[in-house]
Amino acid sequence: MKSKIFAFLFVAFLFTSCQGQQPKTIQTVDVKTFSEKLKGNEKPQLVDVRTPEEYNSGHIEKATNINWFDTDFATRVAKYDKTKPIFVYCKVGGRSAQAADKLAELGFTEIYNLDGGYMKWNTANESKPSGKIIGMCDQEYGELIKSSKRVMVDFNAKWCAPCQKMKPYILKFQSELKDQIKIVQLDADENKTLVDQMKLEGLPTIIIYENGKEVWRNVGFISEEDLKKQL
Repeated sequence: MKSKIFAFLFVAFLFTSCQGQQPKTIQTVDVKTFSEKLKGNEKPQLVDVRTPEEYNSGHIEKATNINWFDTDFATRVAKYDKTKPIFVYCKVGGRSAQAADKLAELGFTEIYNLDGGYMKWNTANESKPSGKIIGMCDQEYGELIKSSKRVMVDFNAKWCAPCQKMKPYILKFQSELKDQIKIVQLDADENKTLVDQMKLEGLPTIIIYENGKEVWRNVGFISEEDLKKQL
């Protein structure tokens, strides 16, 4: 009886070990690694999963736009070669992570997701600068942060889930604390030039200024209670 139990456990151990040694289908990598992997493929399967508006405002060279929010996303990406590497990215990494999971479900065997998305790509100076100004320029922004003794700027986006979750209490603070601090919300997509110049690495990004000088910054979600402490 003991020998049978031992044999069963041994086989189970071997099976688990072999499973653990399987390569990961999805790899979330930094800008440098993503760029190197792209260059290592003559005709890379590169997919920008942002909206057409975001894509048209700037994208990685040779990327094809397939909007993650489109109902036919799975149908369109399924046309790619599942046996070859496929690369995905979005603005900051959230949508592309979901897209990568879907690609794995569809049977793709080697998936690279850009950590930090297009914002990190821009920060690393991988993208080609555009001479067109989109939204607020740096001079206007400089005037904005000096327009009151204390100013809070909230960089957000309509597609950004944490941004939308925070929006109600930021609007509440905007009204309740108007005598203490000036709160301004800026859509990152509508102010691309400014976002690129400031090299913002994620959304939401909240920056507090005092007399025109930055005194505090937060990237990512922050609770109502913790944000109010800073205000």
